[in-house]
Amino acid sequence: MTTAEPRAAYLGRPARELSDEDLERQGKNAHETRNWVFLHGTAEQFATHTARMLELEQEFLRRHPKRTWQGSGGAVTDQSEVTVLRNALRGVLVQLEALIDPPVASHDDSHAFEDPARALLRTIAEAPEGRMNKLEVHQHAREVGLERAALAKLYSADPPLLVTDKQDRVITDAGRTRARSAADPR
Repeated sequence: MTTAEPRAAYLGRPARELSDEDLERQGKNAHETRNWVFLHGTAEQFATHTARMLELEQEFLRRHPKRTWQGSGGAVTDQSEVTVLRNALRGVLVQLEALIDPPVASHDDSHAFEDPARALLRTIAEAPEGRMNKLEVHQHAREVGLERAALAKLYSADPPLLVTDKQDRVITDAGRTRARSAADPR
């Protein structure tokens, strides 16, 4: 998502133009996919997902303020409408600021002196039948510090170190050999 792109190119149809059914369906889908995007998506995908989810939520609140606690929630309050809106806006700002603050990286030194590709191959080799779901492989690759291009080379090596089998990634005999090889001296 870049500011140079038109809004519709990355967020879809504006929430204000959606029917009530579409708004509710897309909002439900955004919440159902949130955890996957958080765990497996790129920072750009997460930011785009967050922006769309916030847009859908705000439109839902605008149309149906009494159906949620964030709108009026049906709770009796002595706060003015301006105060309620100001508090809701503060909540949105906190979420947006969280998107622009860099995440605090913890430094796990367990793989500090090991080749990240070898560490990933060892993890896959230890999995049942030497296979893992592709999302798990990508998660482990991030954990050991293996960049995407280096991960792709594991599939394109001659001979391949990993192969695909539908949603799974399977280590080959060559991959097992590489996983068992001695770590590079440093």
